[in-house]
Amino acid sequence: MTWRATPASVATDGGARRGLRIAVVGPTHPYKGGVAAHTTELAHRLAAAGDDTVLVSWSRLYPALLYPGEQAVPGGSPDLPPYPRTAHVLRWDRPASWARAGRHLRSMDVVVVVAVVPVQVPALLTLVRAVRGGRGAGPVPRVVVLAHNVVPHEGQPGGEWLMSRLLGAADAVLVHSAAMGDEAVAHGARHVLVAEMPPHLPGGVPAPVTGDVPPRREGPTRVLALGMVRDYKGFDLLLEAAALVPDVEVTVAGEQWGGAGERVRALAADPRLAGRVHLDAGYVPADRIAALAAAHDVLALPYRHATASQNVTLAHAHGLPVLATATGTFADQVRSGVDGLVVPPEDVGALAAALHELADPVRREALRRGVPPVDLDGPWRRYLETLLHAAGHVPDPGDPAPRPAAHHGPGPR
Repeated sequence: MTWRATPASVATDGGARRGLRIAVVGPTHPYKGGVAAHTTELAHRLAAAGDDTVLVSWSRLYPALLYPGEQAVPGGSPDLPPYPRTAHVLRWDRPASWARAGRHLRSMDVVVVVAVVPVQVPALLTLVRAVRGGRGAGPVPRVVVLAHNVVPHEGQPGGEWLMSRLLGAADAVLVHSAAMGDEAVAHGARHVLVAEMPPHLPGGVPAPVTGDVPPRREGPTRVLALGMVRDYKGFDLLLEAAALVPDVEVTVAGEQWGGAGERVRALAADPRLAGRVHLDAGYVPADRIAALAAAHDVLALPYRHATASQNVTLAHAHGLPVLATATGTFADQVRSGVDGLVVPPEDVGALAAALHELADPVRREALRRGVPPVDLDGPWRRYLETLLHAAGHVPDPGDPAPRPAAHHGPGPR
């Protein structure tokens, strides 16, 4: 693994800028989940754009006591192609590794720090301080915190205070929704930009559908709830609603954590749902997603609250309409009545009404035909422009394509 990036002379966008020396610090394979996939794709995209990019990751990510379950992808098969210039040098239980990694990154132009959960903040703060130390009068790398969450989904003692410390230490913070931008400013960020989360599809791009749309399916509507079962995702609310709509079957595919998993298992045993709930417990690897999508009629995102997610894009890429709640970015991503349905969060009656609508095969087919083609490259181009603008290396992108407006706190130091 080569730590020290070399000055790049590759120009992109017709010579608009020179390649930069960029370090991305975050989880990647063998760790599973959307954040690891996004971090991996980000490194690939930066390198493809001409930036001399290194990915600094973890050999031990979380303490098992705080984050139970298998942290690595079962079987070892990556969800996305691994980034070749990756150094797995960080360990949550080795503070010396935090500072050592930061010292190695002092030659960079930009250090992008991926922030997800408060338990990692002490390590990331130590790394940022080491990045900025020991350079004398020379240039100091710009530090951009890429915050997937500002306020933790599930409260942790001192979690918001820790996140505030990290956001306040950054030159700029990049978030994925305007609401998160407001949260970041409220938690100490001084310069905040918003960019729509670009797609990082596990398993890659689905094969295009050729010919006519397949004929309408017969039988009950098959609803897929995909991902780790957590309280904030509201899978229990979906099952409560399904109990009120006889012509619907639900598959819950994902790991089942703690009380949320117990709640889903208890609801699946409800006599009203007998034979209509399928619990596919365990991590869903990338190579199973296409088959799961093909076996269902709609993807459900019944979240109680959310930040940003690529799950709408994932569903649309596989030709599925989406049933989502109006939280996070879902209401912006789903055209209710066209390629899915959007209902208020934490409203079982509204979810049941939407499921009843989806149980009508004609209505279900109309929504399926409304699913748009997915643009996999445009969002990434705009995302990288915003990231490098946050780092102070390119002008404001000013792209006319619709996306959340940039939200600025006080200027960078």
